[in-house]
Amino acid sequence: MFGPTLRKTMIAALAVAAATAAKAETINVTYVAGHPPVFRWVRLANEVFIPAVNKQLEGSGHTINWDEQYGGSLAKVGDELEAVEEGLAEIGGISSVFDPAKLSLQNVTYYTPFVSSDPNLVVETIDALHETNEAMLSTWEENGLEYLGGPIAIDDYILMTTFPVNSIEDLKGKKIGAPGPAVNWLEGTGAVGVSGNLTTYYNEIKTGVYDGVIVFATAALPGKLHEVAPHITRIGFGAQYAGAIAANKDWYDGQPEAVQKALKDAADTYKAAYLDDLDKAVTASFKAMQEQGATISDVDAEFRQKWAAGMDNVAKKWAAQVDSEGKAGTEILKAYLDAIRAAGGEPVRNWDQE
Repeated sequence: MFGPTLRKTMIAALAVAAATAAKAETINVTYVAGHPPVFRWVRLANEVFIPAVNKQLEGSGHTINWDEQYGGSLAKVGDELEAVEEGLAEIGGISSVFDPAKLSLQNVTYYTPFVSSDPNLVVETIDALHETNEAMLSTWEENGLEYLGGPIAIDDYILMTTFPVNSIEDLKGKKIGAPGPAVNWLEGTGAVGVSGNLTTYYNEIKTGVYDGVIVFATAALPGKLHEVAPHITRIGFGAQYAGAIAANKDWYDGQPEAVQKALKDAADTYKAAYLDDLDKAVTASFKAMQEQGATISDVDAEFRQKWAAGMDNVAKKWAAQVDSEGKAGTEILKAYLDAIRAAGGEPVRNWDQE
């Protein structure tokens, strides 16, 4: 029907068209986070993770059209996991600290306070456990998620109150807000622990619902908590792993290999940028709050030891509960603390060895 020359021309044209179509392939992706962009883990998703994915995909024939849904526009704090699991978003910054039942193993750091104030050590240890222990990955997969990485590191938790804290006895009867499992840290102090989160702390302190909160400096400053709770006490509760970036597993499994690789590589880029940014921000946050009228005090080793010793062994209780659910609570507790000690960390209390 067609001559050889025309056939060759048509074949070449079709090849060019196919290549062009491949290059023009666009994948629509919604990224969700319950917190607003004023917080590091959300801001750097926009500034680092998404650009890193885009750069990685250059020349691959795949591009992503991003829809960023932050600050409760699609999911509230603690609801990100469900939003991604149900496919309302393809990727999200998952706050494991607010999903202690579904992501129980990821919350091991929140049940082991007074272990390390170094956020790099804490989150690198947990991130590494995802590579060496299948149980860590299984908790994500059970919820229909693919762990991408990019752990959310939280700097050393502090106590911010409307009143000065000179002794543990000063906390008796006071209402203290804390995130999820961190409410357990108040056991034995006489304080009344109330579960809360950063998006509501300011108003709850201002209106007298709380007398103070357990929080961290780099979130306290942008949240302006020092305006309503100007007494800052550095207890040494410890740095924490509070979540990570994850994708809907069915969606992820259906993506081209180049896209899968780009997402995980970008999560590593995000982690490095996050830890660098966090390190610089901690000192700056304390300096700024002090300059704006906050009073900062540090407790001594005796105070810290007394607080830790006065608590029930929340870690062992947590591990036993998780074990009873058919998950590796005791195994992960030991693996985490062994890794911390092996890296030079010196827990105030060796929760796993009692």
